[in-house]
Amino acid sequence: MYDIIIIGSGPGGYLAAERAGARGKKVLIIEKEHLGGVCLNRGCIPTKSLLNSSKLYKKALHSEQFGVHAENVSFNMEEAMAWKQEVVMHNRNGVAFLMKHNKVDVIEGEAFFKGGRKVQVDGKEYEGETIILATGSRPFILPIPGADSPHVKTSREVLELKELPEKVAVIGGGVIGLEFASFFSNLGIQTDIIEMMDEIVPFMDRDLAKVMRREMKAVNFNLSCKVEKIDGKKVFYTDKKGKENSIEADLILMSVGRRPNIENFEGAGLDIERGRIKVDDKMRTNLPGVYAIGDVTGKSLLAHSAYRMGEVAVNNICGGDDHMRYKAVPWAVYSHPEAAGVGMTESEAKEKGFNVKAASMQMRGNGRFFAENGKASGVCKVVVDADSDVILGVHMLGGMCSEIIAAGSTMIEAELRVSEVKEIIFPHPSVSEIIKDTLWAL
Repeated sequence: MYDIIIIGSGPGGYLAAERAGARGKKVLIIEKEHLGGVCLNRGCIPTKSLLNSSKLYKKALHSEQFGVHAENVSFNMEEAMAWKQEVVMHNRNGVAFLMKHNKVDVIEGEAFFKGGRKVQVDGKEYEGETIILATGSRPFILPIPGADSPHVKTSREVLELKELPEKVAVIGGGVIGLEFASFFSNLGIQTDIIEMMDEIVPFMDRDLAKVMRREMKAVNFNLSCKVEKIDGKKVFYTDKKGKENSIEADLILMSVGRRPNIENFEGAGLDIERGRIKVDDKMRTNLPGVYAIGDVTGKSLLAHSAYRMGEVAVNNICGGDDHMRYKAVPWAVYSHPEAAGVGMTESEAKEKGFNVKAASMQMRGNGRFFAENGKASGVCKVVVDADSDVILGVHMLGGMCSEIIAAGSTMIEAELRVSEVKEIIFPHPSVSEIIKDTLWAL
């Protein structure tokens, strides 16, 4: 008998196991493939490794303005993939160490949960006082003719490419689509994005989205376009006027979202809505002693959200009174340029009835940003409640803004007012100063 059985060892699952094990709980974690789940093995970590390689290549090609002259610059896909795999293995071994250090039992195999407090793995039954479902998600495939073509790949297959294609068509202008479009275009590969919505990344501030498209000059953006079918190497789509067009590519990346993995829970009596397990703010399902965290909840399909969900679940299982809050969950796109944000956009704040005031500042007005990036575009935008002076949103484009956005998350989580942030001392020179400077520009 275990205190906690966790199905799935992605970010939410392994962090929940680590936290519970550290508290002295007897924990079992079950993983059907590799420790770390999709994020570590086929998502966040390997993608960032390849993106970094492509960014280094692009910077080497255009470094003369900084006094650095490089000759015969080349990109070796085999070596980049080898480094990517080394990064994955290093992190996977790190998770294995954490499980061992916190006395967490690990079983490899596919788990089935049919209700009660019992889980089956390879015909063997395990029982726990509490069950945490953390099985993540998988790529969603558009139900269109030709979606099973050999030229159509998901992010999983792209991360195992042996050779670079000559032309790439990306179906979907969300985070995954933009990151891979950035990777390929950085290497000089002709890249097209086909997006059904009228703008990329639906949760990004529209002002920043326009700047991002302008900065990604090597990518052809086809917005308000609906993919109808795929025939061989051709993607057929209709534009907003109803005209049919096509794009030919050696590689067609399907990146239109993800679907929660809930098939192994059928018949368990879980309350499932639109393919997602319903949970409350304590991560409890409708079944006593059963929790769900991460992508399977459909609440926030981000690794760091899963981390926090795992902590909330364990804290409540251990007798605490914790709950999940979503208003200060940051997001980031690790493309070139990067984009990141937290809280409400200006339009969202207005739709919710706030008396909004907003300000934007160009990144090149920041000393360190200009020194390291030259005339590259970037912007910081803040959204504030004019009545209370409370910060509602922080949105950034350019540089390493994914490393800075946590400051914005802290401001929104703590419901800081503009006057309070103005009293905080930021290091100088640092790009993070742009947030404070933009608040002064209100």
